[in-house]
Amino acid sequence: MHYDIKDIKLAKKGALRIEWASKNMPVLSLIRQRFSKERPLKGLKIACCLHVTTETAVLAEVLKSGGADVYVCASNPLSTQDDVAASLVKDLKVGIFAIKGENTKTYYEHMKSALDVKPDITMDDGADLVSTIHQRPVSAHANIIGGTEETTTGVIRLRALAGEGKLRYPIIAVNDALTKHMFDNRYGTGQSTLDGVIRSTNKLIAGANFVVCGYGWCGKGTAMRAKGMGAKVVVIEVDPLRALEATMEGFDVMPIKDAAKVGDIFVTVTGDINVIRREHFALMKDGAIVANSGHFNVEIDIPGLEKIAKFKRATRDFVEEYTLNNGNKIYILGQGRLINLAAAEGHPASVMDMSFANQALSAEHMVKNYRKLRKQVYTVPEDIDKNIARLKLKSMGIKIDVLTPEQKKYLASWEMGT
Repeated sequence: MHYDIKDIKLAKKGALRIEWASKNMPVLSLIRQRFSKERPLKGLKIACCLHVTTETAVLAEVLKSGGADVYVCASNPLSTQDDVAASLVKDLKVGIFAIKGENTKTYYEHMKSALDVKPDITMDDGADLVSTIHQRPVSAHANIIGGTEETTTGVIRLRALAGEGKLRYPIIAVNDALTKHMFDNRYGTGQSTLDGVIRSTNKLIAGANFVVCGYGWCGKGTAMRAKGMGAKVVVIEVDPLRALEATMEGFDVMPIKDAAKVGDIFVTVTGDINVIRREHFALMKDGAIVANSGHFNVEIDIPGLEKIAKFKRATRDFVEEYTLNNGNKIYILGQGRLINLAAAEGHPASVMDMSFANQALSAEHMVKNYRKLRKQVYTVPEDIDKNIARLKLKSMGIKIDVLTPEQKKYLASWEMGT
């Protein structure tokens, strides 16, 4: 089996960590049981560009239970857990092309290795895989029947591609499922981002001026958790509705040029480019900490920072110190990449349970329906979304009411009033 990982000898440790994650992913466990019997993905090759973590390993196991051959490359150079990659290769016979800390050249070579297997389905996290496919001749991947996308960033890219009429096959936006973005983005990103910042810096969050750039679901989660740890939270936004919502939640809202002067810790979660720029670094306090939890390392203008820095050095794991001409020091975490995966372990398994359940069931839906789908981006079918929520509640021992026949009739009518 073709693969490229750091060290196969790490497999034993990885297997134990995968086992731990699996125990916290009951929804995927139920799906795996059904997939093992029905084999809905039998004979298909699935190329996944995902963070190679314990949770992804559980997803890979589910896909293989469904009959698929699975190949995985990293969706971020710093997010791979090398022991997990080793276990996937040795124990699950999954083709892995990922090494933590790989350079950009290797990153894309690994992506091409995953695509060279001629996949039938793609699973993407940021749309780099799909983007690479669309830079190749159409004939190179004519057999692809569909795909899925995990992130807000990726969905934005794919909708732009579809808007230009260039998307080559249908893709389901897993990110847009309520059981994904309302929980993964908010609770997962919120906890894991703070985890990454704390692990890399060992800084006290309480009392700090914590600046959150972007108040989408990821920003809401990050702001919530920072506030919960005692920080004074400042929100940066360009959308008036989100800015108003942040204000109503009790956060200070201001432009980044004003926040740059007061912030102690900055986290970007916008999905856009150059949110914190050269002119903002020049305004920051001595010792300001800057991190990113958006998918790509473009939100922080590190090249701009390097132009105004006279000295740079690594001071801790995942911490680089930039000394400016005025003597102030700025600390960039995780090279501006996803701090929750660069310096921590990413989202908790119990949250990824829902996100990856969406991935597995969306792949099954694509296999059953691809002939009827056009070359565009689709939302996850509502019945899949609600079924995942039901399974999650069941696994937590929570019961809910159901509508009575009378209530159903009332909701479907218009005649009844006061």
